[in-house]
Amino acid sequence: METKHLTPILNVSSVDDSVRWFAKLGWKTSFTWGEPTSFGGVVNGDVEIFMCLDGQGSRGKGNNTATFGTQGDESADKGVWISLWVDNVDDVYKECIDNDIEVTFIPTDMPWNVREMHMRHPDGHVFRVSHAINHN
Repeated sequence: METKHLTPILNVSSVDDSVRWFAKLGWKTSFTWGEPTSFGGVVNGDVEIFMCLDGQGSRGKGNNTATFGTQGDESADKGVWISLWVDNVDDVYKECIDNDIEVTFIPTDMPWNVREMHMRHPDGHVFRVSHAINHN
């Protein structure tokens, strides 16, 4: 098998609300389907994510306020974890703060040579946002 492209599908409680959530971070609507909307997609650069109303996977936001670190819980959320690679994690963090996006792990230099942060979708999907760093 030679994979040409990968598109995650998130189970969401509202496709329209999810599209608006992604728009706060600069994502564009690629399509919506159904009346009311039951399937849709968002795109940012060459990356696309599909969303399905009440299906195709699981979701569920945990009671945890942190997803990493000493007080974090990596297993409380029942949604998908997706790793996004960006040019600057700190810029994304500022966008999150400016747009009331829940951050569950602040930007931190990790021992595996990445700077990363976590943000959480209202349905419990966690986005692990990273960029490479060079420790010399």
